[in-house]
Amino acid sequence: MNIEHVVRDITNHAKKRMHVFRTLSVPEQAALFTRLTPHTKKTIFDNLTEDELVSLLDQLDMIDAESALAFISDHDRREQIILRVRMELREKAEFFLRFHPKAAISLLNFNYLLLPSDTTIGKAADAIEEHHREVGKLPEILVHDTNGELIGEVPFPALVRESNSKMIKHFVIPIKSITYQAEIQEIVDLLNKSKHSKLAVLDRDGSIIGIIYPDDALALFDGEPAASLYDFAGVDDVERSFDSISAKVRHRYKWLIINLGTAFLAATVVGLFEETLTQFVILAMYMPIVAGMGGNAATQTLAVVVRGIAVGEISLKNSLPAIYKEVGAGFINGVINGVIVALVATFWNGNPMLGLVLGIAMIINLVIAGFFGALIPLVMKSLGKDPATSATIFITTATDVFGFFAFLGLATMVLM
Repeated sequence: MNIEHVVRDITNHAKKRMHVFRTLSVPEQAALFTRLTPHTKKTIFDNLTEDELVSLLDQLDMIDAESALAFISDHDRREQIILRVRMELREKAEFFLRFHPKAAISLLNFNYLLLPSDTTIGKAADAIEEHHREVGKLPEILVHDTNGELIGEVPFPALVRESNSKMIKHFVIPIKSITYQAEIQEIVDLLNKSKHSKLAVLDRDGSIIGIIYPDDALALFDGEPAASLYDFAGVDDVERSFDSISAKVRHRYKWLIINLGTAFLAATVVGLFEETLTQFVILAMYMPIVAGMGGNAATQTLAVVVRGIAVGEISLKNSLPAIYKEVGAGFINGVINGVIVALVATFWNGNPMLGLVLGIAMIINLVIAGFFGALIPLVMKSLGKDPATSATIFITTATDVFGFFAFLGLATMVLM
């Protein structure tokens, strides 16, 4: 993009101003906007929708964004846009900081200047002086190209040593960046590789959300080595979605063989109650319900716990409150579903005692599901195994074995 040509086109041709401006990408709009006259800026702001204004303001640094807001004459509209910009910025920052439960939004630095690459050192110094006067702090100096894309930073020594007439693009050094939506593994990996440096946190469209200093972020991990960081974040070397077929088989076949063995264990429990099943064949109809409900409840708990492990929220050491709450939730859900299945069995089979057995068995099995659904992934994680892959097998075994034992054991005591 020939930015000077576009600036002249937008400035001198009012009738096609908005059409030309809207044909640009948002980063290009931001790069262009700072070069326009105040009158042109105001006419553009008057014609942009609220969504367009928020997108444009997202691209500007804090000082430029604050100055640009002055072109919105309607007070209520200006306040609404400020609120939206702040909310979106906080939401994106908090999503990025999910890599550690103690990471606060203060970990991100919003004190930066975003300057065009053809800015002279003299003009950069003027911008820094104005920023310092407004904020009271010296900013980081980031540089974008004519398309509005971040290309790096300019260190302060270069601004001090070089002539005021030189352009800052000749002194740009690369700066690592990462999108706020990046996977936790990628964030932790880049933080660990970027010690004593800085990272630019970017939005989906490449605009800058803020700057993070890896040393500050890594301090949350109490100086643990890289391997410990991965353990903390729950990002071991486990199977990925696009692994090869052979890699998937290699990750899974051992666990499936173990699952086969545990399935025989559940079958053995059922075999212990062969006489009860012979006399009350109706029990066989309800066995899949008992097993299925226990498995589904355990899967729900597993999903919550694995997510907690992934963001470093929970470990085996601090797990007691979480396990207690999962067991409590399992009990209440067991009562709710137990009453339903008891009523169905009573009216369908005309046997209140069968309904009682099913109801109590349902409560026991959902309590078991909550306990093992929370405990097993934490134990697997502490043993260095992937809880998402391995825990399901042991949880299913626990709910099947204890569920069948509770159901058939109660049936033997109550019905025979």
